[in-house]
Amino acid sequence: MRRAWLIYNPFAGRFPAGPLLSRAVRVLTDADWEIEVMETAEGQQLADLALQAAEGKCEAVFVAGGDGSVGRVASALAGRDTALAVLPAGTANVWAQELGLAGLDWTHWFALEDAAARLAHGDIRLVDLGVCNQRAFLLWAGVGLDARIVNSVEPRDRWEKALASVHYVTMAVWTSLGWDGIDLVVRANGEAWQGRFLVAVASNIRAYAGGLLELSPHAKVDDGLLDFWLIGGRSIKDAVVRVAQILMGTHAETPGVVHFQTDQAVFECEGSITMQLDGEPIEFPTPCEFTVRPRALKVIVPRPAGPRVFTLGTPSGDDLS
Repeated sequence: MRRAWLIYNPFAGRFPAGPLLSRAVRVLTDADWEIEVMETAEGQQLADLALQAAEGKCEAVFVAGGDGSVGRVASALAGRDTALAVLPAGTANVWAQELGLAGLDWTHWFALEDAAARLAHGDIRLVDLGVCNQRAFLLWAGVGLDARIVNSVEPRDRWEKALASVHYVTMAVWTSLGWDGIDLVVRANGEAWQGRFLVAVASNIRAYAGGLLELSPHAKVDDGLLDFWLIGGRSIKDAVVRVAQILMGTHAETPGVVHFQTDQAVFECEGSITMQLDGEPIEFPTPCEFTVRPRALKVIVPRPAGPRVFTLGTPSGDDLS
């Protein structure tokens, strides 16, 4: 029997997932998993519990929470034999979305047990982690408008999460009022870009803005590279135009938008810099140094989860059949 801990964040998502977790646990138990359930909403404790599970030789840590919880656990499990699996109980569930798993919401009441069924016999893959000033992230790290929005909406009450997309767009418009961008110098690949940007982001995945936009359509989570986007602008009009360009898929060829892939970059500005890492607010002193830990994290993914997210092949060669 395979051993795993299930770490549950009771404050994640649009409504409490606790009453539905027992069904997911039953699915995993029927699939020959021995599950121990832990509950916490504290970011550091999420990481500490994940480390305890790894040190206890658990094969996996299942996270019932949102992308912030997933990111915390991913950082803790980097370089270890214990794999990360997600039961999407958060608000946006972007990592689950990338893997083709439906998140728990008003139209997917059985999302947790469905995810458990698909992951119980899934594949183990190896994925990259981005690192910013020694803090690891699984999805993205961003500065500018998106960081301002995250800092303005988090933490959210549950009633606000119930209208997550509407709330995010409303806050994006509100936060954009009077916002005239951030002065930034970005250095990478022997080049430098200096200007005023609406957003500067390092992305490990395709989706962005809570999964509402596909910013990096060709990103892979195991190619050893991050996709960097420097989106110029200084007004709400510019922000609306950029969103429209992303929705149409024309943003990569648009003047004022810089895109490159690399495993090392530096962001510089005056003073400290407000950021979001995996959708969580944080403040760093500058410069901010970005690197990649290639294929540092084991994750359990449903079948199939191929070239849409990963490079060809099965890096770990493992599965849970």
